This record gives sequence, C-alpha cells and structure tokens, in this order.
Amino acid sequence: MSNITAAVIANRNKKHFLGVPAPLGYVAGVGRGATGFTTRSDIGPARDANDVSDDRHAPPATKRKKKDEEEEEDEDLNDSNYDEFSGYSGSLFSKDPYDKDDEEADAIYDSVEKRMDEKRKEYRDRRLREDLERYRQERPKIQQQFSDLKRSLSGVTSEEWSTIPEVGDSRNRKQRNARAEKFTPLPDSVLSRNLGGESSSTLDPSSGLASMVPGVATPGMLTPTGDLDLRKIGQARNTLMNVKLSQVSDSVTGQTVVDPKGYLTDLQSMIPTYGGDINDIKKARLLLKSVRETNPNHPPAWIASARLEEVTGKVQMARNLIMRGCEMNPQSEDLWLEAARLQPPDTAKAVIAQAARHIPTSVRIWIKAADLETETKAKRRVFRKALEHIPNSVRLWKAAVELENPDDARILLSRAVECCNTSVELWLALARLETYENARKVLNKARENIPTDRQIWTTAAKLEEANGNIHMVEKIVDRSLTSLTANGVEINRDHWFQEAIEAEKSGAVHCCQCIVKAVIGIGVEEEDRKQTWIDDAEFCAKENAFECARAVYAHALQMFPSKKSIWLRAAYFEKNHGTRESLEALLQRAVAHCPKSEILWLMGAKSKWMAGDVPAARGILSLAFQANPNSEDIWLAAVKLESENAEYERARRLLAKARGSAPTPRVMMKSARLEWALERFDDALRLLEEAVEVFPDFPKLWMMKGQIEEQQKRTDDAANTYTQGLKKCPTSIPLWVLSANLEERKGVLTKARSILERGRLRNPKVAVLWLEAIRVELRAGLKEIASTMMARALQECPNAGELWAEAIFMETKPQRKTKSVDALKKCEHDPHVLLAVSKLFWSEHKFSKCRDWFNRTVKIDPDLGDAWAYFYKFELLHGTEQQQQEVLERCISAEPTHGESWCRVSKSIQNWQFKTPDALRAVVKELSIPT
Repeated sequence: MSNITAAVIANRNKKHFLGVPAPLGYVAGVGRGATGFTTRSDIGPARDANDVSDDRHAPPATKRKKKDEEEEEDEDLNDSNYDEFSGYSGSLFSKDPYDKDDEEADAIYDSVEKRMDEKRKEYRDRRLREDLERYRQERPKIQQQFSDLKRSLSGVTSEEWSTIPEVGDSRNRKQRNARAEKFTPLPDSVLSRNLGGESSSTLDPSSGLASMVPGVATPGMLTPTGDLDLRKIGQARNTLMNVKLSQVSDSVTGQTVVDPKGYLTDLQSMIPTYGGDINDIKKARLLLKSVRETNPNHPPAWIASARLEEVTGKVQMARNLIMRGCEMNPQSEDLWLEAARLQPPDTAKAVIAQAARHIPTSVRIWIKAADLETETKAKRRVFRKALEHIPNSVRLWKAAVELENPDDARILLSRAVECCNTSVELWLALARLETYENARKVLNKARENIPTDRQIWTTAAKLEEANGNIHMVEKIVDRSLTSLTANGVEINRDHWFQEAIEAEKSGAVHCCQCIVKAVIGIGVEEEDRKQTWIDDAEFCAKENAFECARAVYAHALQMFPSKKSIWLRAAYFEKNHGTRESLEALLQRAVAHCPKSEILWLMGAKSKWMAGDVPAARGILSLAFQANPNSEDIWLAAVKLESENAEYERARRLLAKARGSAPTPRVMMKSARLEWALERFDDALRLLEEAVEVFPDFPKLWMMKGQIEEQQKRTDDAANTYTQGLKKCPTSIPLWVLSANLEERKGVLTKARSILERGRLRNPKVAVLWLEAIRVELRAGLKEIASTMMARALQECPNAGELWAEAIFMETKPQRKTKSVDALKKCEHDPHVLLAVSKLFWSEHKFSKCRDWFNRTVKIDPDLGDAWAYFYKFELLHGTEQQQQEVLERCISAEPTHGESWCRVSKSIQNWQFKTPDALRAVVKELSIPT
C-alpha cells in the first residue's frame, strides 16, 4: 500500500513539460539571462580538416576504407526515396524545424507553379489531342479498319448467311480425336462380399484383382444389410421429399398449399426480375416500412412499397400491401387504381367496385372500371352509372358518347350540353350530328353559353358555307371578331391563321379566305405590313394551305398594287402551286400595274408559248416592246420565240432591229449565234469582227469567233483569235481552256501546258485551270505527273469539289473509298463530290446507296446537268420505268444549265434547238458507266 502511495505522489509531482518537444521559438536559458555564450558544437572542431587524427584506437586503414565505401553505398536510390525538390540525397535543411515561414514560402511557390501550369495547360491539352488524333489516324484499330465491311453486313440476306461455309478445325488429328478417358468399373462381387462388416484376408480370384500384400485384412463396409438395392434408395428419397412437402399445409382448411408434383418445375420457372443488390432492396424495404408506420395515411408510401415487392417478384406480397393501404386510406383513388392494376382481372373488378363505393365521384375509377369490362354493353352500363354520380364530367360524357351509335349519341349529347354547358367540344359534336336547322340552333345556344370561344363562330361559318350560304360566311366572321372583342377576348393573329388553315383542310375555302381577310391587318405596324404579309403567305404555303396563301397575296396586292416584288412572289406561287390560267390572269393584272417590269412580261409570254399559243406570246411581247422600247431581254425573248418556232427570217429581222436600237454585247452574240446555227459562217464572222471591235472585253465573242474558225479548219486563225481574246479578257477561264485544248489537238503539248500555267498565274486558286492541266497530263499518259499536279492543286484549292471528284477516280480501287471520305470532310455539300461518291457506289454495285446519293446530289444543286444525266443513265440500267420517268420529269422541271458534259452537248451548235429532254438523252449516250 505504501508503494502505491509513493508512485502516485511521484506522478503528481512530475512536471507537465518533461518529455514534451520545446515550443516554437524557445531558446534555453533566455529567461534567466544565460545567453551569449558559444559552445564547441556551434563553431565545429578546433583542428584543420587535414590534421592527423588523435584517435588512440583507430581501426586499420583497410577497415576504415571498407567502412567509407559502405557509407557511400548506403545511399538509397529507390524511386520511393526520390523527392522532386531535393532529389535522392534528401533535403539539406531536413534537421531544421519546419516553421510558419517555411510553410508560407512553400504555399507561395505552389501558387506560382499552379499559375504557370494553368498558362501551359491549354497548349498542353491541344498538343495532346493533336498527337492522339495523329496516332489514331496512323494506327487505326482493327475494328475501325473493318467498320465499313461490318456496316455492309446489314444487307446480307438469310440465304447468303446460310451459304457461308463453316470454319474448319485446324488442329491435328491427335488433338481433334482425343482418346476418351478410360475407367475400370469395380465388380459387383467386391461390393457384395464387403457388405456384412466381416474381414477378409483374400480377394475373389474371379474378380480379376490380386492382392498386392497377401494376408492383410481388408475392412468391410459397415452396412446393416447384406444387399445394396439402388432402387430402394431412390424410393426412400422420394418418400422423404413427399413427407417434407406434406408438412407445408394449411392448418385451418387442411388443404395443401404446395403442389408436390409441380413444385420443382415451379422453382425452375421462377426467374427473378430484379438484378440489383439485395442489400439495396432490404434498405428500401426497411425505409418504406418506417414511412408506413410513421404515417399510415400517406398513400405514396403504400404504392412505393407495393411496387418494390412487385419489382422483386413478390407479387402476392405487393397485393397484400396495397390492399392494407386501401383499408387505411379508403379515399385515395391512386391506391385503388394501383390495387386494381396489381390484381388479376376478376379480382380487379371487385376491387374497383369497392373503390367506386368509397369514392363515387372519382372519374378515373369509373373509367378504369369501364376499361376492365370486355363487352360494349357492360361498358355502357358502367358509364351511365358513373354519369349518375358525376353528371358534370366532360370526360365521362365523351367516353360514353364514343360507344353509342349516331342516334343514341345525339340524345346523349343533348343531355351532356345541359349538364356541361361550358364544354365547346360537346356543343360542336352535337352540332355535327344535327341537321342544318338544328345545328344552327345548337350553335346559337353554344354562343350564348360560351361567348368567348372562336371555334363556335368558325364552325358556324363552315356550316353556312357547306349549305351554300356563301354571303353569310363573311358576316359571321366579322360578327365573331366584334363579339369576341366586346367580351374582352384578345384577337391573336397566329391562332386565327391556324383556324383558317384548318378551315381550308376541311374544305371550307371561302371561310378560310374570309378569316384571312378579317385578321390579316390586326396587330401589324404600317411600315411592317409588306414583310409581315409575305411571311404569312410563305408560312401558309409551307403548311400546304394554298388558298390561305392566295388570300394573303390578294390582300397584299390590293394594298400595294405597284410593288413588283409582291407580284413576282405571287406569280412564282401560282407557277408552282396554281394552274396556267390563274398564272396568266395574275400576270395580266401584274403588267397592268407594273408595265416597266420586264420579267413579268417575259413570264406571261413564256406561259403562252409553253401552252402552244405562239400568237398570244407575240402579242404579249409586242405590248412589252411598247412599254419597254429598248429592253434587251424583251428583244432576245422575241428572237428566241421566233427561232424556236422556225421563223428564222423573222428572228434575223428582229435581231437587226435590236442591233440598231439596242446594240449590246448579248444582242451581237445572239445575232452571230443565229447566223452560225444557220451555217452562214461568213455573216457570223463579220458580225463577230464588228462586235469585238466595239465590245473587246466580252469574252464570249472571242470564244465564238475562235470556235467558228476551228470548225472551218483554220487552226492558226483560231489560235490567233484566242491569243487576242486573252489579252483583252485575261480573267476569262473558258477562254484559257479553249486555247490550251486547241494547242493540245495540234499536238503541241508544251504550249498547252504553258498556256495553262500562264492562266494559273494570272488567275490563282482557280480549280478549273488546275483540273484541265491535270487532264492534259492524263490524256498524254503521264499519270505520275498528273498525280503530283493534283497534290499541288489540292494544296492551293483545298475546298474545290471538282478537283476532289477527279482525285477520287485517279486512285486505285482499294484507295478510292478513303479518298472519298477525305473529300467529304473537305467538301461535304459540294455537288461534284457527291456525284463522284454516287458513281463510286455505282461502280461497287451498291445500287440502293447509289440512288440515295444521286438524290442528295440533285437536291443540293438541281442546276447541275451532269448529275441528272448520270442519275437518268443509272435508272435506265437498274431502275423501273416509273423511276426513270420520275427522274426525267424532275430534270425537265429543274431545267439544268451547268455541268461539263451537259454544256458540251447542249451548247454545241449542232444541238442548238435541243430542249431539256433531248439534251438529257444526248448526254446519257456520251457518258460511260463508272468502273
């Protein structure tokens, strides 16, 4: 006891700071003034480093050397010992304390490093992305290399799949035909001899076994009987299973709940539907149980609990839970509906009947009750019972009416509008079922009960129009706007335009026109009227409401009769969506209001000409001459009309008058072209020589003069003409090409190259000149030079579709697809690239894809004649007659004018009278099938 007391006292007297590290900044002795002295440890050793050691018992030199080497080798160069700041050697100041100044300095350095890292981050990330993209391009994955082949597998039919041969077994015969493992069965005599528990020192010789150690006792099997009957063992197992199954019984009724025969089969068929973690289910079940116990009158908790059990496959438990919830909350329709959903159909009817007794005013419960019925008669009975409890439910009335025939529906609707007199749908449904007179009375009553709805007014207007009272339609529409405004309803233009569109779709054309006329000016500022009305017309045309658009244009032209742009839009609308008669009537009114608009006169004349009425077209053009006496377009239109109808002398006289009154370059060109077409070469050359003196900067005059001289086999004169033309028109690309082609035909390939090179220097970044230079080399058989030139051309013109299209077919067949992908990346919407891709699919016999890409090409640029020609040739070879006719009609309607092959045929002087179908067929004959 005394020892314990002394220890306690010693601990109590012990100072609290003993054995504790000194505080920060503590200096020993500073409190009592014992500072200012220096010890040997502060100034180091007193002798020089090179002095002889006074160590009396110094170890031998060999041992000291070995010890020094070990110390040098003790440096740990492991990666875990590496410090980014101090390396492997450790910090020089690791013995010093780490105070607040060090911490602040480290924080400052860290912030500086972080700032510098942020500056370099964007560059580093961009560099990383570029390296990654470059690496992926250079080393694509196997699945990327075969992605196009995988996509093409979607078109493989089941027959082709079945014909694919099975993969052979590449193993050798020994591996393929491995010998089965051998088993030596134990003789029954051994089992029977050892059943009794006795010991035997010998084995039966007849068993084929010999004892390795004779005389050693063999212990037997300790079984009570002498026979091993496997059949009895199986019977015993079945008996045991039956006993266990029989124990699972209902103690009240005595009936077995589990069917012993189908028990195992049922177990195998029970596949859990929830694949989540079982712990999550337990947590959710525990949480929902807590919610139910805390607030049993909260229906969502019961519903969530039931759905949880349903998801986990415990449907019966879910049903029990939801029924308990219904007992706790009999006024919750969500619970009753969930209970009806979980129950089988027969039980669900009983549940929903119980719900209807508790909540007789729930519409959803009555509708669910009707849905559970299978016979129409039973559904009617349910709805009528529901309407007794809820007579003001529009939803129930509509559902009940849908099940009735028209006569019974009319009777029901008569009662429905009495109970729900504010439902527009019920009033309109009743009006549709009534006769004309009764429908008018119904709509009048509806307007009295619902004075703020526009649909009742528009229905009344449609009713009058359907019964021939056209004069009443406009009155009803005007009265509707007045009445609605008086009742405080805002007139929304968009809503009324939708009503007009709906009226047109239902066949009430006059009604839609009256609505447009009445509301078109509402809420539109005076300075915005023109643009707003044009937008309205385009919107209606987009919605296929052509009568509404026509009504908008009519009103706009009435307010702005002298606006040429509105007349043009209306004319194009009639051309696309109207008839020839309506277009001509509109153009007659247009030229009366805008006589100086040449295009309106020309559209009228062309319409007459296309209809075959040439005298009427001449009459329109003569009136156009009077209104525009010096108009070049009208003069040329008159010349074209006469020349197309083989009135060549009249066309020549008109051109002579035009040269006298309006001597423009186009008039001179058309005059020379007509003489050239009529094979009057001398007159054509005379006209062209006069023209190039007056209009030297019009390149088409030089081109025509050179082509006529080429046709006359005067190649030197043609070359001289082209040279003079290039001096006057150095920016004319076709003139450079014609000059180079002439030299190439003469066999002077060097001069052709020189001309194209000068053209590229004068007109940089022009793809046509590069393309022609490449083709010159290809025609000369110099494919390597052409490939080099193509690479230079693509560097200078990276977005030129003509060059990419040519580059695709310059590659070998395996490389074409890769080149086409590069082309599409650079020129995704270029028609030349799309046409080249279409031809590529054609060459690979992928006809469905080819047709799709041809459609994309002509949709992007319908003016490209080459695309139409290839498309038509493709359909002639691989399409039906209907598809061929469709392409032909679309081409005629597009009237293409561009394209290399198209222009070569259509602008040839021998084909000067070709129409679009003739030019199309002629181009198709010249085209070759892509290979």
